Amino acid sequence: MECDGFGFGIVLVAPQIPQNTGNIARICAATNSELHLIEPLGFSLDNAAMKRAGVDYWKAVKMSLWKGWDFFLEKQRERRLFFFETGTYPPYFTASFQPHDIFVFGRETKGLSQRILSLSPQSIFSIPILNPSVRSLNLANCVSIILYEAIRQNLLRKKISALC
Repeated sequence: MECDGFGFGIVLVAPQIPQNTGNIARICAATNSELHLIEPLGFSLDNAAMKRAGVDYWKAVKMSLWKGWDFFLEKQRERRLFFFETGTYPPYFTASFQPHDIFVFGRETKGLSQRILSLSPQSIFSIPILNPSVRSLNLANCVSIILYEAIRQNLLRKKISALC
C-alpha cells in the first residue's frame, strides 16, 4: 500500500558528510518527504558514498538544491520552519508538527548559524542527550527521530492505527 505522506520537508544546511546525506535521502524517499540541500555542500552530488548510502531509492527522492539559505527561504513563506540544534532548547516532543512543516538541520560539525537561528527563536528544538559526555547525535539519526515524531503526531491526529 502506498501513502503520499504528510508533505514534510527536510533541509540540510551545508551538509559535509555524503553518507549522512545519502541516508537522509533514503529516509525522505521512505516517508515521501522533500529533501532540500543548501549549498555549499562538503561533497559532490556525484559522490559514490552518498549514492551508495541512498541505495537504489534516488529516483524516489524529491530533492532540491539551493544556492544558499536566502534563496531557499524566499520560496518557503507559506510553510512553518522548525530548527534543530544541540543545547538547552526545548525538547522536540514539545513541538506540535503539522503537514507540510519543514525541519531544518545544520552542518554536522557546526550546526546552524546564529543568523538562521535568530529568524524564529521560538521554533528551535533539541533532541535530549542524557549522557553529558556525548556532544551530539549523528545527523541522519536526528532527521529520523524528528521526521517519525512528526508522522506519529499526525497519524494520531487522524486516528489512523496503521501507516496508511
